[in-house]
Amino acid sequence: MSRRLLPKDIAHGILRGMNKAGHSPALCSRFHRASELIGRRWTGAIIFVLLKSRCRFATLSSAIPDITDRMLSDRLRELEDEGIIERTVVPETPIRVEYALTKKGRALASAINAITEWAHKWIPVETPADKGQRRTLRRA
Repeated sequence: MSRRLLPKDIAHGILRGMNKAGHSPALCSRFHRASELIGRRWTGAIIFVLLKSRCRFATLSSAIPDITDRMLSDRLRELEDEGIIERTVVPETPIRVEYALTKKGRALASAINAITEWAHKWIPVETPADKGQRRTLRRA
């Protein structure tokens, strides 16, 4: 006999015992939205760097290999729109623009640290030779 879901269960994505009843588990819409946002290419790297300190655009660009200026600009704008980072214009000559995590962005520290620990355990270190070999294999 399957259990009837209460509104609070649906809102929080709690689906206890659903597999036992033969139903497929449902994906929590909040989790899905968060993972789509944070899982976008380069977003995790940007957050990782900003967890260390506030940065200017050029600092972020040099800290994240292979990111284009356009992609960095797009991701920074998206993260600012989501309230994860703040953009501060420092009125000096020349004008300086800095990016920093908001309280909402700093709340991602434990998730980013968990991914970092997982990566150190499970992802092998890639050498420059490995990168070249991988590019060659993709073209083949």
